[in-house]
Amino acid sequence: MKKEEAKPRSFRRWVVQIFATSIALSALLSFASGVVLEDAGYALAVLVLILFVLLGIAFDIVGVAVTAADPKPFHSMAAHRERGAAEALFLLKNSEKAASFCNDVVGDICGIVSGSTAAVIVLRLQNSFNSQSILLSIAVTALISGVTIGGKAIGKKLAMDRSTQVVFFAAKLMHALRIGRK
Repeated sequence: MKKEEAKPRSFRRWVVQIFATSIALSALLSFASGVVLEDAGYALAVLVLILFVLLGIAFDIVGVAVTAADPKPFHSMAAHRERGAAEALFLLKNSEKAASFCNDVVGDICGIVSGSTAAVIVLRLQNSFNSQSILLSIAVTALISGVTIGGKAIGKKLAMDRSTQVVFFAAKLMHALRIGRK
């Protein structure tokens, strides 16, 4: 097979894999959120919402960091067999895919699920106060958007300034969970 043919086939395979992964992960997170929120009070619903917003921000930070980090320190760490170094090099070697997974797959899914969670909270608030006020919906949506976008803005700065530390933290987590090993 010619080298020119291998790249498009590999890219198509990646697109199919990421499509399938997105569907599965979205279904899993939506199901988990639905199960938790079914009989949850306001405190638990808000906690679930915060969890999804923070998860989206955290993955956004990792996605940016893998595109900004320099592999040199990780080569040194790998030579000394430091835990997580091989995973860090794996992330950096596959930075386009890692960033796509972190930012687009997990980040977008968290945004969608946090929006669904917010809708549940708004409906419950409206039912509690016997109100159908659109102002409540606008206020909650605006607040969540502001927190998410502001958090991601702070996170991007952190990811750019401390990309090596962020990638190494993610890599150590991957090492502990045995993700990304060949």
